[in-house]
Amino acid sequence: MSEHYANPMHADDHGHHGHDDHADHGSLKTYAIGFLLSVILTAIPFWLVMGKVFDKSSITSMAILGFAAVQIVVHMIYFLHMNTKAEGGWSMLALIFTVVLVVIVLSGSLWVMFHLNDNMMPRMMPDSTHQMHNMP
Repeated sequence: MSEHYANPMHADDHGHHGHDDHADHGSLKTYAIGFLLSVILTAIPFWLVMGKVFDKSSITSMAILGFAAVQIVVHMIYFLHMNTKAEGGWSMLALIFTVVLVVIVLSGSLWVMFHLNDNMMPRMMPDSTHQMHNMP
């Protein structure tokens, strides 16, 4: 029998995930910090809207989007335990790949929608529409 199969520490190489991988599963302190940050990051946008802090709704919506992005990061760190050490860095690499794909798809979609009028057929003149109705 080879040393590889005799050593129980190599059991993780065959798809069995034990608790010896030193992954951070969180503690009561980290969950409490994450919860408090989540409550704060929810209360501030609520106050911005209810208190009508900004005159323009576009500024309010941009602030809310900013707080939402920060809250996503808080959830990933404190509740999903995503960092560069988790799963050998593969979860962070998958996250980066997903973010890049989402940015490409969203920016491409917005670019197409913004330039849609420029790429459409030119509008017909009023005389030509009259001529189109008289066609057989």
